[in-house]
Amino acid sequence: MELILHGVLRRSRANGPGERLVVWVQGCSLACPGCFNPGTHAPAGGERWDIAELIRTATRDGVEGVTLTGGEPLEQPGAVAAFGAALRPTGLGLIVLTGFSRAEIERDPARAAAVAHADLVVAGRYQRRRHLGAGLRGSANKQYWWRTGRYRAADLDALPDLEVLIAADGTVTTTGMVGA
Repeated sequence: MELILHGVLRRSRANGPGERLVVWVQGCSLACPGCFNPGTHAPAGGERWDIAELIRTATRDGVEGVTLTGGEPLEQPGAVAAFGAALRPTGLGLIVLTGFSRAEIERDPARAAAVAHADLVVAGRYQRRRHLGAGLRGSANKQYWWRTGRYRAADLDALPDLEVLIAADGTVTTTGMVGA
């Protein structure tokens, strides 16, 4: 099974506790006004990644966990469910950032299955007028849905709001919630 991805960042400290593999999926029909990642909205494009290869990347890189963001991860619910199920036995943590509310997820069996193996879901549409940009929440309305005891609020409070990474080839990547 494959996920259609916008990008992968092998190491980040701004996208969840510890060093994390960050996976941006491609495609988002929610298109929240003011979204800071509109390049991920188009369903076309992106790169197909085999879930097994993504799991190998995460385990090989020695990270604490994986953060799935987007785009909208829950618009690929079958692949996200398969990814979560394959990731769980590795012992790595899983955080899913979604524009869907917890109620919308719980009402939809496919979306509920997609987050079944997540340790934390950050749920709700981005609202520009309620901009927050801290602790994995782009806006104050977004809710933490703690699914296991792996992470705590204090873990998220300690996250940097911005991270600037410079690759060996000179590519500069900025990530975090400050731009949200």
